[in-house]
Amino acid sequence: MRRFLIGRPLRTLLALLLVVLGLAGASQAWAQQPADGGVPPLQAPPGGNGNQYQNPSANSQQAQRAPVTPGALQSSAEASTPDTQVRIGDVLFLSLPGEDTFNKTFQVDRRGNLLLPEVGLVQVAGLTIAQAQVKIHDLLVRAFRDVSRFDLALKERRLLVTVLGFARNPGPVELSGDATVQMAINMAGGLAQGAQLDRMQVRRGKEVQIFDYKKYLDTGDPSVLPKLEPLDEIFVPASPLTGNVQVDFDPHTLAAAGDAGDDRTSIKVFGEVNQTGSFAFKPEATIVEYIMRAGGVTRFATTDGIRVVTKGKPQTFSLKDYLDSGDKKLLPEIGPGTTIFVPKELEEIKGGASTIYVMGEVAKPGAFEIKLGVGFLDVLANAGGPTRFANTNEIRILKANGGVENFDLLAYTETKSKRVAPPKLGPGDTIFVPEKQQEEGGSWLKNSPDKVVRIIGAINSPGRYEWNDEMTILDLIAEAGGPADRANTSHIEILPGSKEVGANTAVQIFDLASLVEKGGRLDQLPKLKPGWTISIPTLPQSNGNDNRSSWLQQPAETSIYVLGALRNPGRYAFSKNMHFLDILSAADGPAPSADLENIRITHRRNGNGKPSITKLDLTAYFSSGDDRLLPDVQPGDVIYFPDKSADWLALGKEQTVRVLGSVNKPGRYKFNDTMTLLDLLAEAGGPTADAYQEKIVVVNFARGQDQAETFNLVHFAKTGNFQELPVLRAGDTVYVPNATQSDWQQFISGVRDTVSVLSIFALLGKL
Repeated sequence: MRRFLIGRPLRTLLALLLVVLGLAGASQAWAQQPADGGVPPLQAPPGGNGNQYQNPSANSQQAQRAPVTPGALQSSAEASTPDTQVRIGDVLFLSLPGEDTFNKTFQVDRRGNLLLPEVGLVQVAGLTIAQAQVKIHDLLVRAFRDVSRFDLALKERRLLVTVLGFARNPGPVELSGDATVQMAINMAGGLAQGAQLDRMQVRRGKEVQIFDYKKYLDTGDPSVLPKLEPLDEIFVPASPLTGNVQVDFDPHTLAAAGDAGDDRTSIKVFGEVNQTGSFAFKPEATIVEYIMRAGGVTRFATTDGIRVVTKGKPQTFSLKDYLDSGDKKLLPEIGPGTTIFVPKELEEIKGGASTIYVMGEVAKPGAFEIKLGVGFLDVLANAGGPTRFANTNEIRILKANGGVENFDLLAYTETKSKRVAPPKLGPGDTIFVPEKQQEEGGSWLKNSPDKVVRIIGAINSPGRYEWNDEMTILDLIAEAGGPADRANTSHIEILPGSKEVGANTAVQIFDLASLVEKGGRLDQLPKLKPGWTISIPTLPQSNGNDNRSSWLQQPAETSIYVLGALRNPGRYAFSKNMHFLDILSAADGPAPSADLENIRITHRRNGNGKPSITKLDLTAYFSSGDDRLLPDVQPGDVIYFPDKSADWLALGKEQTVRVLGSVNKPGRYKFNDTMTLLDLLAEAGGPTADAYQEKIVVVNFARGQDQAETFNLVHFAKTGNFQELPVLRAGDTVYVPNATQSDWQQFISGVRDTVSVLSIFALLGKL
């Protein structure tokens, strides 16, 4: 309440003057108290009168308490004592009855100030509660009339700290008064990937305290973490493993390189271990534990001469001796910065009185110890067996006494008799497995004809290939590089060998294209034998203008003939997998003048049976889309497309209908059972103007004799009764007479002639 004294009664002014004098005396008494028994005197605020005020609510017993140590956590009871020191971040409750701008909490900012209404910034950090109350009271007197009931209390301790370094959200954070380092890190979003846990720092001015956050996480001991005070800085350093260049963090790669945080004290393990790297030093760890943390030794490592360098002094450690004896005295001393190197095992030449040597085309050549009862196959199996390039027909055993013994392993595996036995081995003997002779461009005589299969024609790598009964024709084609681009895989020819030639043998035809497109049973593939020949023919070369093949290169048994009114008639390659429309498309379709209703297909059957002819109405197929109307054509068949404008002599009378008389286009016309007399008249251009349409004559050929009937086209046009239409068949004749041939016209002509004669006689009678 701001109160101005203008216009007040004199009694009120005197009362206020007495109150002011009483407060001034109390403040002087407070300032004269000894320093060890109460609150020390404070500096007067700028512009003040220099007097100090004693908190009327202060308790003398509470004022005699010892000052609180800075940084220690305060309980709720201690927070309300006058001796409690105000810290940065503390939340104070200011009570001034009657003023709405007070009676609420105010927080001490990072500079130690309180921002108060009508007063402004007040420095309170470092003062006790009593001192802060007196200082604020003196400032409020200038702006408010009655501040006798002003009170100040500590409501809540708050910590204003800053988290820097490898935190997810570094920056200032606000915590409760009893918060720990872990709470501050969590408020900053937690640690970022790559943070070093054992070298974190708490900075308080120029003082830097390093603590091991990893140890706290391992043990849960809160004494490991330093106590926080306002304005502390928590710095999270980066692990040395992250390098000096900012890249995307890969925890798996860094974990594989070790977990050391300080290069000066880390243990370096490298050499023949599975995961080389730097590892954090632990006083209780041994060299075995560090090798295990590095993933253990590899199979190439030597366990007898492990090098250990501790404090600049090298020593050798035998892991093998330690594992054999278990004596911990053999373990070397491991200190901070120790280097452990596991060398690679040196190749040693093995020999002795009981050693057998295996070399050549085997999986694992080398020296092997031989014992009593170990045979040739045992040694060869321990060497991994022959490779796919080994010539098992000519294995050589070099005896220790200088002799040489040959052994045919292939013959040993095939024969059922006991005449072929494995050789006897002795100490110092050598087994040599030679390589097959497969030199590039070498002589083809190296492989005998009874062991190979020949493949020629349109293949990428034609030649002679070794054959085994476990192989199929597909294996042979794959080994030869597959068919060439223009290979005719639907007509692969298989020629038997010279031993199989006879009356019962014949060339086999294998349709690989059908097998690939439609599938089939692999056990029904043609069986091949050594000495046989596979021939893959080549498709004829196109001439560039159409799809026709050169007839000199195309075999007749794989050809089909397309003749007549086509755009490109000719001789075409054909297989059983193709369709009638495929041939029609290959010939670029019918010509515009082609008669699609009378196509003829001659089935020659390649000389096996009597030829037959199939008629095809292609327009009916295009109208219905029924594939059953299309004929089944085979290689060797002939397809003929007639021309609409063919000579009339080329068509027999049984195939046409003759239209005569008074029509616009009399002639011979093709006719089928689906047509009527009206269709035929329309095709002939219709009757002429002088046609006698009431008596059209239709001559039918039935039962070996001609029968005639008449048709009245005029009456049909009036009634529309289709039952009056006469039935027409191929071979019939239609005659449309002239109007002069009608009965009425003949009568009129007779009458006209009679009148003319009578007129002549009358003239003669007058003469």
